[in-house]
Amino acid sequence: MTQSPWPLFDLRLTRAEVALRPMTEVDLPTVAAILPEDLELNPAATTYPGLDTPLGRRVVAHQEYWLRWGRWSIPSWALTFVVEIDGRMVGTQTLEGEEFPTLRTVDSASWLIPQVRGRGVGKAMRSAVLALAFGPLSAQCAVTSAWDDNHASLGVSRAIGYQPNGQHRQRRDGRDGVGTMIHLRLTREDWLFSGAGDGVQITGFEACRPYFGV
Repeated sequence: MTQSPWPLFDLRLTRAEVALRPMTEVDLPTVAAILPEDLELNPAATTYPGLDTPLGRRVVAHQEYWLRWGRWSIPSWALTFVVEIDGRMVGTQTLEGEEFPTLRTVDSASWLIPQVRGRGVGKAMRSAVLALAFGPLSAQCAVTSAWDDNHASLGVSRAIGYQPNGQHRQRRDGRDGVGTMIHLRLTREDWLFSGAGDGVQITGFEACRPYFGV
């Protein structure tokens, strides 16, 4: 059998009812259609003044997808999963590595549709990608950041075992121009102690090893 030139599409992470698989181009219309209105998109993304706001947000989602796959390299990568419950797409979860072979540090970002928030889905999907990071990828540290009023994201991080890692003021469009970004950090030792990865199933990783340099 000929090996797939992009085996990342076959990677699967599951925990209980929550399933994660790498986003494909086929997923883009659905992802764009369910983007929550309260999701703050990348402020550095290209915008087009001639488009209305909903269409402009969908365009950003498409371009971010193409950018991440097109710029993939061993030192710098961003892997975005779609999150599904019973086959229904409910959000995305991204795991990122910058200078990963040297730093062995990952970052993460995610969003969920409002209808499934508060049910433990956020913790399950973050735990799934951290199980990948601290498991077969052998990460030593995970970091994450959220605005100080994003209590759901901060709550997920703290529940898993992340510890304070500083904060700073940052430009924030639509919120009086400035906000406070909270930074958190999770070490490999604290992750293993937390047991948050128990029950996460990872399949399809072995063929992906060369793409992460591990």
